[in-house]
Amino acid sequence: MSIGIFTDKAHQPTLDEVFAAVGPKRPAWEALTQFVADNYRVPGEWKFYGKNYGWAMRFRRGSQALLSLYPGQNGFTAQIVLSEPLVEHALILKFGKNVRQTIASAREYPEGRWLFIQVRSSKDVQDVQQLLALKSHTPKR
Repeated sequence: MSIGIFTDKAHQPTLDEVFAAVGPKRPAWEALTQFVADNYRVPGEWKFYGKNYGWAMRFRRGSQALLSLYPGQNGFTAQIVLSEPLVEHALILKFGKNVRQTIASAREYPEGRWLFIQVRSSKDVQDVQQLLALKSHTPKR
């Protein structure tokens, strides 16, 4: 099963298709994309990540990946990659249960942990925003 629902590489989804798919989570999608636009001044771009992930709205600042959003049926998944030093910082912050569990269960890779957060609530939106701030403002070791 794919992370996102748009898995046809030949068809990049339109925003109308995304909004129809994410349904009641559209305000959360818009809140995160607006947060990135307001705070990081980078545009989103569509990228196809293969049949296991599908199309995602990706945000990058220079060569650094900030956030990817994978549209799903009546919701979406936010992906953030945190280096291990940033995971250590994240573990001491106060996140909601969903994000805490995602961090704790995320598989470790050489570049850090890939967090796939199913955004279900406004608390999840706030937590993703807090993770973005952590990723963007914490000095690298």
